[in-house]
Amino acid sequence: MRLRIRWDRVGRVGLLIVLAVVVGLYVQHALSYFAIRAQADEKLAAVQRMTKVNLALERERQSLTQRSTIAAGARSLGMVMVGEQAYMITGLPSAH
Repeated sequence: MRLRIRWDRVGRVGLLIVLAVVVGLYVQHALSYFAIRAQADEKLAAVQRMTKVNLALERERQSLTQRSTIAAGARSLGMVMVGEQAYMITGLPSAH
């Protein structure tokens, strides 16, 4: 008895194998794409946070270099300007 090869079935199986390989490659690339996109979104969020912090620090730096801010800070520490007389008031009722 002679075995007869069914080429139509062999062709279908071959095509299914090729299709599975192609789909597998696309899935691999799609997963890689989504992972990289998530990483890029995280980096973008970090950059936006750092930009906000940088703006706040820049505003604070500008404020701290103004003479009025320096004078107010010094007065809160009890310092007086040259030529001024410091007064201390005692005997006031407590604020409690």
